[in-house]
Amino acid sequence: MGSTAVPRGRSGSTKTILITSLALFSMFFGAGNLIFPPMLAVQAGDNFWPAILGFLSTGALLPVLAVIAIALSGASVRDLAQRAGTVFGVLFPVLAYLSIGAFYALPRTGAVSMETAITPLLGVDGLVASGVFNVIFFGVALALAWNPSTIMDKLGKFLVPALVVLLIIMISVALTRWDADASVPAEQYAEGAFTSGLLEGYLTMDSIAALAFSIVIISNLRAKGYAEGKEIVNGTITAGIGAGVLLALIYLGLAGIGRVIPNPEQYDNGAGLLADAANLTMGKPGQVIFSLVVLLACLTTAVGLITATAEYFSENFAGSYKVWAVIFTATSIIFATQGLEFVMSIAAPVIGFLYPPAITLIFVTLIEPAFRSRTRFTWAMFVPIWVATIWSAFETFIAQGWAADALSNVVDWAPLAEDGLGWVVPVLVAFVIGLIIDFANPKPPMIVGTNEAVDGEVVTA
Repeated sequence: MGSTAVPRGRSGSTKTILITSLALFSMFFGAGNLIFPPMLAVQAGDNFWPAILGFLSTGALLPVLAVIAIALSGASVRDLAQRAGTVFGVLFPVLAYLSIGAFYALPRTGAVSMETAITPLLGVDGLVASGVFNVIFFGVALALAWNPSTIMDKLGKFLVPALVVLLIIMISVALTRWDADASVPAEQYAEGAFTSGLLEGYLTMDSIAALAFSIVIISNLRAKGYAEGKEIVNGTITAGIGAGVLLALIYLGLAGIGRVIPNPEQYDNGAGLLADAANLTMGKPGQVIFSLVVLLACLTTAVGLITATAEYFSENFAGSYKVWAVIFTATSIIFATQGLEFVMSIAAPVIGFLYPPAITLIFVTLIEPAFRSRTRFTWAMFVPIWVATIWSAFETFIAQGWAADALSNVVDWAPLAEDGLGWVVPVLVAFVIGLIIDFANPKPPMIVGTNEAVDGEVVTA
């Protein structure tokens, strides 16, 4: 039997990019993305706009920048991380994939679905009920993720349109029913509202997830017939921007609900706020809509996380994609059944540790093309990433109470330390030092993977 040529990506590319953007949005948009914005609006009060702009910076813009960084470099997160040395190249990707997988983000999708969608709607609770639900929930997610080559179509064509429609209904009804009232900001938003919003955006974890999801997007476009080089790079960037814009619009809508809901001071979490907003505006149908929004948001994210983590571990360690998918699914069922607090207690230190080196990796990768005609980054990549890693490790140890007094003396001097951003200035200084060393010892442009853009062209290894 003769072989059939794969159609090139330019045929029907607009539809493909649209479906891919929707699928990427769904992989980003999980439980945290749903419940953080309305609570931020309640706590920010009259400082709403600087707070939400800070949130959008790390919750929507930074994930898009991560997608662009991966697309332009043509490298996976592991290939990029290897440029900071073998130790970082092995440990960072593993911790990143585990944090967005079985250690935190994946079991969180099941735990949040149970606590915010199933229990309020059906009134069932307890360890047994949670176990039964999570077996069903993750079983469905595993079934959808079983064939990774079709994941974009499953998400982009079917699940995401349903999710977006439900979100638009819930947001539109609330925003047309109530008006915003003046309110006093909570303590953390009274001063430095932008920084507080920025730190809140960290908790979505989408910046780290974007480093993993980008390779899934690239693989999908390649399977759809997109040519290596500019076509895949441009397609990936366009899909990332589309997903980021949709994320930002949904965040603004959800935050708007937090601004207008009556008596906002009575709420201590976004899940309860949104559940009440749906019930107050639409009654029992509203409760059903809210539960469906939570379930679809968490399910689409779970499918994306299973796919991304199983693909990474199958490519870099022993075991097939399906074996790793089953392992991560089973682990998530066990963790999720214990509840959200249990999941958070395991993951919080790892999440806090990963963000500074992840952000540094993203920005250095984005900056490098501007210097490509002069040199390629070696020390300008290695030095700032290790400064970010060590600084973040110290701050994580302090947060856990490990040698806190001694380590506090090391890091507390830095500007922005009180805002949780003490690592920024040392990393900038480290980047400048690394750049000076690289200029003193210029090297030819580096070929990364099979697909790195060099002066607007693509070099194939």
